[in-house]
Formats: sequence, structure tokens, C-alpha cells
Amino acid sequence: MAESWATLGVDLHLEPTGPGIRRGLSDALREAVRTGRLAPGTRLPSSRTLAADLGIARNTVADAYAGLVAEGWLTARQGSGTRVAERVVAPPAGASARRSREHARPAYDLRPGTPDLASFPRAQWLRAARRAVTAAPHEVFGYGDPRGRPELRTALAGYLARARGVRADPETLLVCGGVAHGLALLAGVLRARGVHTVAVESYGLHVHRDLLRTAGLRTVPLPLDDRGAVPGTLGGVGAVLLTPAHQFPTGVPLHPDRRAALLDWAHRTGGLILEDDYDGEFRYDRQPVGALQDLGPEHVVFLGTASKSLAPGLRLGWMALPPSFVGDVADSLASRTPGVLDQLTLARFLDSGDYDRHVRSARLRYRRRRDALVAALAERAPGVRVTGIAAGLHAVLQLPPGTEQQAVRAAAWHGLAVHGLSMFRHPDTAVAPRDALVVGYGTPPDHAWAGALDALCRALP
Repeated sequence: MAESWATLGVDLHLEPTGPGIRRGLSDALREAVRTGRLAPGTRLPSSRTLAADLGIARNTVADAYAGLVAEGWLTARQGSGTRVAERVVAPPAGASARRSREHARPAYDLRPGTPDLASFPRAQWLRAARRAVTAAPHEVFGYGDPRGRPELRTALAGYLARARGVRADPETLLVCGGVAHGLALLAGVLRARGVHTVAVESYGLHVHRDLLRTAGLRTVPLPLDDRGAVPGTLGGVGAVLLTPAHQFPTGVPLHPDRRAALLDWAHRTGGLILEDDYDGEFRYDRQPVGALQDLGPEHVVFLGTASKSLAPGLRLGWMALPPSFVGDVADSLASRTPGVLDQLTLARFLDSGDYDRHVRSARLRYRRRRDALVAALAERAPGVRVTGIAAGLHAVLQLPPGTEQQAVRAAAWHGLAVHGLSMFRHPDTAVAPRDALVVGYGTPPDHAWAGALDALCRALP
């Protein structure tokens, strides 16, 4: 009986060409080895298996293998099978450029937006995944509800209600691939409903502005001050995108009076508020700021994500929608929800309490890093004022006028990746830009934090 293909661990794609089957097979194998498509050490199928797959005589394959062994392309040992010989393979075009880019990676990454990936709770996540898959009924692996698995929507509704003050119902919660994915879906729905302009904070993520523009929506900047976004310029817009709990990147929470004014605008005009709660779990020096959605769930979309609390690579996010939007957003979502196994794992992770324990542990770790950052700056750069540090995973370092780009270049020279505040400024913002660095303290692993702080302090003006 032919040897099982699965036991070989290799699926070999060959297209013998040219005069003669044996020569064509030899040429195809030789080319696959020469270009590196068959890596050194790769075990090839047995002559019987490859002959059956290609529909040719076994002796033809055996003769081709023998010839390539004699030429040094392959090796054959009793009990080890036929393998690609160890040899230097020419790298594909562009590989040297890729390597040079990799070598240019900074020694320390203080760009905001990413947590400490080294602290991802692998053991707990794996345990949740095993339990979720074991208990999953067969129907889970079908197409399912486009809103996401009911197990995850139910778990999220409970968590968001107690941890973030969200008025969430599993029927109005949708699972998506992150805040950017959810925002792209909402932008399409808003455009279809006749919305042409969305107000955004004057400092924020250009990625979000680009998503809105791609959907055919114009963005106008809302001014920012020490009380958050100024809502007095909302005339003529159909929606507003905000980070009210911890404005990104300035770190200012939206003042209660501003919250009331925004909700009054939404009630009067029928406008929609898009609330990006990107780092709502991480509060250090004050009580958590509750969700704006709790004050007006019929006019606010609450967007959340596991990207900061767990890891962005999971591509897991959620939206708590007004009931009138659920159908349209679910229709646009179709089958593009995250994989059901990841959804079931997160549901189990939430229900077991592991998510809460992980967030509490991460909160303590990030607070220690923030405190170390503040202490280091006070000692080595006393002229730099630090703001936006009561919450989140980043701080804003206020710099003397005209020194931001100099500081960014100096940081790069010291092997440090960091963003200037100007990178987040809306191009139509009327007020003069401020000079500052936006320093993320979530990304470096614990062992690298002291070195990152030293590089940062040496780079500051």
C-alpha cells in the first residue's frame, strides 16, 4: 500500500515539463531546490507516493531521485528517506533589502498603541481554548450569526456592564476584528444613511480619519483643551468620533459638561456618537471614567477591543450599538467576523475570571512603568512636563517650542522609536501645533524598560 502523504509532512507541487518524463521531473526538482522553494533538509515523498500523485511509473521517479543524488542536489539514507541536500541557497530578490530594514529596527520601541506582548497569558489562553473547543457543539463550526457567537456576546455584555458601565445587551452587541474594522463598517452604514461629514478630535489617529475618508465621509476637527473636545462646532455633521475616557493622544478625559452637551446635540439632531474606548481598563490615579454610552445608548456606539488588554494580533473587538443600527451593521459585517475558535476562547477567558486577573496584573505592571518614567524625567529632564498619565499606556512629554523634530531625530540616533505629537494632528486644525512626544510605555518587556528610559532621557533636549 502506498505510504500515506500525511505522514510525510510535505505536499510537493511539481509540473514536469520538456521532452521526456524523467528529464522533466528532474528539471522541476532541480529548479525547486535551486530557487529555495524546497529548503535544505526537506524530506521528499517516497518514489511510490510521488509516482502515484503524478500518475507516472515508480521507476521514473526513482531514476530521477538517483540522478539528483549523484549531482548533489538530494541525499538518500536508509531510514531517513530522500531529502534536499544542505547547501547555500540564493536569497530571493529583495531579501537583502528586507534584512537591512530588519537590522534598522530600533533597540527600544516607545511608540504608543501596543501592550507588552511578552506578558500575553499563554497558559491561561491555551486552557480556555482547550475547554472551549471541547465543549463546543458541532454547529459552532458552521457560518453562524454574523453578529458573532452568542457565547461571546453574552460574556461581553456582562463584563462591559460591570467594568465599563455599558448598557449592553447580547442582541445589540456585535463582534468585529477590532476598532478599525468596526469603524469601517459604521462609516459605510453612515454614508448609506446620508451622512457626509464626521467630526473628529483635532488630535487623533490618522488611520481612523483615513477609514472615514475611504468610505466617502469628510472629517472636520473639534478643538481640544484641558476639558477634552469642544463640542460647540458640531453644526452640519452627522456623527462625531471621540475617545472620551482618555483622549488619544493628549490623555485628557472629557469633562461631564462636555458629555452632556454632546448628548444634547445627539438628541436634538439625531446625530451619532462613536465612542472609542481603546484603553478603558487602565486607570491609575482616579476612579475609572465610565462609558459615555451609558448616558445615551440610543445615540452612542461603544467600540472596544482586546488589542490593548491582551494583544492586537487576536483581532478581536466589539460594538454596542443602538437597536436601530444593528440590522444594517450586521448586514455589512456578513461573514467577516473573527474566527469562532478565538471568539469561544475569549468567552471562556472572560467567564473564568482569567481576563479580570490578567487586566489587574497588567494594570499594576504598567503603573510601575509609568511611575519609573515620571521619576526618571524628574531627575534627568526636569524641564520636561509630563501629562496624560492618570490612565492608559502612554504619556505626553511637553517640549520647548520648536524642539519636537529634534527630539524625534535624537531618539532615533539612540535606537529609540517614538512619535511626536504633530503626527496625530488633523491637517485642518486651526490652532498652532504643540511640541511634545507621545511615549508609549506598554510595548517594551520588563527587562528592557530601564534601557528604554535611559535612551529616552539622553534624547530629550
